[in-house]
Amino acid sequence: MTFQAYLDTIKAKTGLDPEDFRALARDRGLLEPGVTAGQIKSWLKADFGLGPGHAMALISILTPSGRASGSTDDKIDAIFSGAKTHWRLFADTLIETLRESGRDLGLAPTNTYLSLVSEGRKFAILHPTAARLDIGIKRKGVAPTERFEAAGSWNAMVTHRVRIDDDSAPDNELLEWLREAHSGT
Repeated sequence: MTFQAYLDTIKAKTGLDPEDFRALARDRGLLEPGVTAGQIKSWLKADFGLGPGHAMALISILTPSGRASGSTDDKIDAIFSGAKTHWRLFADTLIETLRESGRDLGLAPTNTYLSLVSEGRKFAILHPTAARLDIGIKRKGVAPTERFEAAGSWNAMVTHRVRIDDDSAPDNELLEWLREAHSGT
């Protein structure tokens, strides 16, 4: 889904455009310094039923970039902001699917990517760009494939890299690779 498609869907669902949301957020004090993206996202979900991807599309328009306060949620919001917003729903779906396994799953954001960790061990990273989502996966001893290429110099913390250019949903092959990395196999 393109960024404009997110905005079009929001307009169709709520009848409001970004400027309407800006006025409402301003009236509620949500555009003041110190207000986190997570607080705005909670408001958009509670009052308008917007999911994380749609909320982040609006947040990227409503707030100045780099305003994240430093909490884990705010750092994750910052990673998936601006032209990278459309990858948020994909990432959230992937994370929730991995959590269904019942295994420990932690999130450790950096300034540019999100690490997925289990029992203190990084097993994957999600690095969004405007055009694609690069996913690094740690699976030592597993041969690269055409799709799951060797990570090489891209990121030394993982062994494989897959480039995702379709933000519709994680596919079964990707999820299986991530489940195996998550379980340490």
